[in-house]
This record gives sequence, structure tokens and C-alpha cells, in this order.
Amino acid sequence: MSAYRFCRTDDIGLLVEALNHCWSPYFPDEPPMTAAAFKRSIRDLQVWCSSCMVAFSGSDPIGVLIGAKRPHGTLVHKIAVHPDHRRQGHGRHLLSSLGSKLAILGPPRIIAEVPETLEAASELFHASAYVEETLLTDYVWQGAPGGCDAPMVDGTFVIPVTVDDLDANGLLDDGQPPTCWERSVETLRVRKGDIAGLAAASDERIEACILYIRCGHDPEENVELASLRSFADDGGASLRHLLSRLRAGGAGAFRIPKVHPAEISDEWLETMGFRAAGAHRLYAATAEAQ
Repeated sequence: MSAYRFCRTDDIGLLVEALNHCWSPYFPDEPPMTAAAFKRSIRDLQVWCSSCMVAFSGSDPIGVLIGAKRPHGTLVHKIAVHPDHRRQGHGRHLLSSLGSKLAILGPPRIIAEVPETLEAASELFHASAYVEETLLTDYVWQGAPGGCDAPMVDGTFVIPVTVDDLDANGLLDDGQPPTCWERSVETLRVRKGDIAGLAAASDERIEACILYIRCGHDPEENVELASLRSFADDGGASLRHLLSRLRAGGAGAFRIPKVHPAEISDEWLETMGFRAAGAHRLYAATAEAQ
């Protein structure tokens, strides 16, 4: 007999167990989930235990859904059914239960960012009446043509910049372009202690900026770009110089995950030396009572 229940804040241990039992078989190269890592997702992504569910067969967890919640919507961060219990309707039941709850409590918008390589997950969201809104593309940059010597734009200088600096200058306001959940303004603000940045500034304003996170202690490891923005009509020259400065400082290849097509145009990224290296499908639905 199968059973399902939403979780509470004291269920972190159960959710960690369910993820390691149900999610890890599909991603054996990922480190096991720990309570500390799960608590970090609560801080960084606003995972809510009350938006998480576990499916059981007897006392054994056989399915899990991890939901993150913000005022504008809920993200299905992870959903998995143990390989021995697939094709039995557990995934659809988890999604429909979450939708029924959010139809009452809100917010009504539900999204999921699904790697395009996970066909089974895409089929689940299609079968659950989710609509594919767009494609979020992963990009990598290994140096612009000509090496790391993109020239400085006349009248600008490079300064270190923080998330708080951008906030103080009104550059993290409601006018932000759409981004994936993990690089949203909400995430940048709570992760500001992990994020460094560079900006090209003139006497009047910040002309362009990049925010980044080093992925490990080895300087040759990848750097993840959390934000890449230009406020000047210079064809991306300021951003190219900032990337070159960061690369010249010893950083390895850069990656910027899940770029929304309305965030930065792919043509513009390609002219700066980025190339596509994967994608996620953005699915969305409106919560409805079942």
C-alpha cells in the first residue's frame, strides 16, 4: 500500500533519506545529500519543507518531491521515484498533490527547470499538463578570440563590486530580466557572502558588471557566472574586458547556467566567445485543485 504526505520542518532527515534513496540512483556521480546541504538549499533557494512530499511503500520512501517557494511562484526543484517503483503513477500524484495545495494557499504558478537530457522527466511534466515555456541554455567561455587582452573602454576603470554595491546603486530592482531560479535576485542576495564581482565604471555610473562564484579552491577550476550585465551601448566591450581581467587573474573556463532567452541574447553571447553547452526546458503550470 502506497502513502503520501507533505513534510514539516522537522522532516529534514526524512527528506535527506528519500533523496539518497530515490534521486541518487539516477545521478550516481553526485555526492550524497546531507542535512547540511539540504539546509543550505533552504537558505539559498527557499526550499520549503511544507512544499516537499515523500511517497512511501510501507515505511520505505519510494518517491520524493522538493519544492522551493517564493512570492511569485513555486519551483519543483527535484522530483524522483525509485527505479523499482516507476510507471506506477507516483510522480503524477506528487505533482497533482502539490498543485492542489497551492491552488488553495498559493502562489498559483509552478515551474520546473528540467535538463533536456532527462526525457522521462519531460514526459512526466507533459503528462501532468505542464507547458514548456522556453529553453534555458548553459553557456561556457574559454577565452575570446585573441586571448585575454580585450581593451578597456575609454573613460572607464575596473573596480571590485559586491551584491550590496549593486543593490545600493539600484541595479538589483524589479526591472531585472528573467533568470533561472538559482541566479535570481533573491538567490544573489542570500548568497552574497559567496559571490565576488568586477565592474566597469565611469565617473557617472557602473557601465557593466559580472558576479561570479569560484567552483573550488583550484584557480584553474571553472568559475560560475551568477550575473552578466551591461548598462552601456558599447557592443559588449566592457563585459569582454571584465571577463579578460578575471581570466588573466588565473580563473579557468567560465560557465553561466540556464540563461533565459530574454536575459541575454544568444547572438550577443556568441560574439563575446561563449558557446552553448547544454540546456534545460522551463515548464510551467497554474495550480488547480484536483
